[in-house]
Amino acid sequence: MGNKEIVLKAMNELFHEKDSTAIERYWHESYQQHNPSMINGHEGLRNLLPVLDSNFNWQPGIIVEENDIVITHSLVHGWGPVPVVVVDIFRLEDGKIAEHWDVVQEETPASKSANGNAMTSFHNTPLRNKTSS
Repeated sequence: MGNKEIVLKAMNELFHEKDSTAIERYWHESYQQHNPSMINGHEGLRNLLPVLDSNFNWQPGIIVEENDIVITHSLVHGWGPVPVVVVDIFRLEDGKIAEHWDVVQEETPASKSANGNAMTSFHNTPLRNKTSS
């Protein structure tokens, strides 16, 4: 299984299936988090699950894999009161997510953007219905 597939499985099992055992399977024991609102390690991920909106949905579109780095450009519902567009950067080590950075911005509908373009240009089907390529 490649790094892209590991990230997709990890995110799906933890955030969509709400399977906390995915943390040990897919996140490195010395996991480093660079989002300033989250702590390092498995505890931060465990603490996040109970506070997520029940309709949380991570919809990845563009996914880039380069060696030990996977970058996803996604539409996320349920992270906050409005949908957000997120670029997640994952560094993997020994087949597990060892480090994570993200850039988050509220989604602006195309009808309200200066250029008339959507912030995502990919088909937004929920991850749990996608097959990896």
